Amino acid sequence: MKLSILDQSPISSNQTAEEALNESMELAQLGERLSYERFWMTEHHDLPGLACSAPEIMLGYIGAKTNTIRLGTGAVLLPHYKPYKVAEVHHQLATLFPDRIDLGVGRAPGGSAEVTNALNDNFLQNVYKMPDLVEELLSYLHGRDPKVSASPLPNVSPTPWMLGTSEKSALLAGKNGLSYVFGQFMSDESGPAITQKYLDSFTPRKREQTPQIIVTISAICAETTERAEEIALSSLIWQLQRDKGEGEQGIPSIQAAKDYPLTNKEKERYKDRKQHMIIGDPQYVKAQIKEMQTTYQAGEIMIMTTTYAPQDRLRSYELIAREVL
Repeated sequence: MKLSILDQSPISSNQTAEEALNESMELAQLGERLSYERFWMTEHHDLPGLACSAPEIMLGYIGAKTNTIRLGTGAVLLPHYKPYKVAEVHHQLATLFPDRIDLGVGRAPGGSAEVTNALNDNFLQNVYKMPDLVEELLSYLHGRDPKVSASPLPNVSPTPWMLGTSEKSALLAGKNGLSYVFGQFMSDESGPAITQKYLDSFTPRKREQTPQIIVTISAICAETTERAEEIALSSLIWQLQRDKGEGEQGIPSIQAAKDYPLTNKEKERYKDRKQHMIIGDPQYVKAQIKEMQTTYQAGEIMIMTTTYAPQDRLRSYELIAREVL
């Protein structure tokens, strides 16, 4: 089985954004040492507690400080941008870091309505045009446009992936012969049915091409289940704070999370969010990952871990790698 890392550059309440971004770089270096397959960074805009709004910039920084781990945008929110520029940026990265660059494509806005308007006057129209945008992007990545090239042209093109949580994204990936990433950690949909739709609709662009599935999960691992539950409390309470428009101070400490009062409605949301996470000791997390791999017919599991203390996050990835890889 392959394991990978998805990083949002979360900012803890005792951190600056600069510290969070440098922690992301340290996590990528650890992932490389532990034989994780790839390290992807998300794109979010004006969301309190998340430091990365431009993953392509961070990948240049991280690429210069790593050697082998694959690096990717997870995802470029394509309706905000011209496909040509997205191709140029990733060709630049692929030229600097040969055969290491992935290009994850998504359609979400990545922020509030106000931020969406600040980024793009035609976001909704572009969401409807997503199939055309994907086709245009692929034409630049594969040099199929006779009039213009997205230079510099790397020796090995970036590998495109479609990210999503819906049947629509699965079918779009399948139709275009793209590899597919299903975001289990943020979906209430029937994931296995969606990934099956992808497999059924897959049409290879090249004869030797086969469908590939990554499932992205949220997981926190510690030496004991009790410790993992305690560490996870910070992330879960922070999610509830963000739901209320709070959370500007970043991920709360474990003690602050324990002291945070919850209404009955929030307690229900807490339980629901917790069900979307894998929390436990190494043996339990391994068993859940194996089950997820089988259920989704996935060749790879991508893990997102959010903790208050950087050492708890690094330790979680280390324990999982030692148990699974």
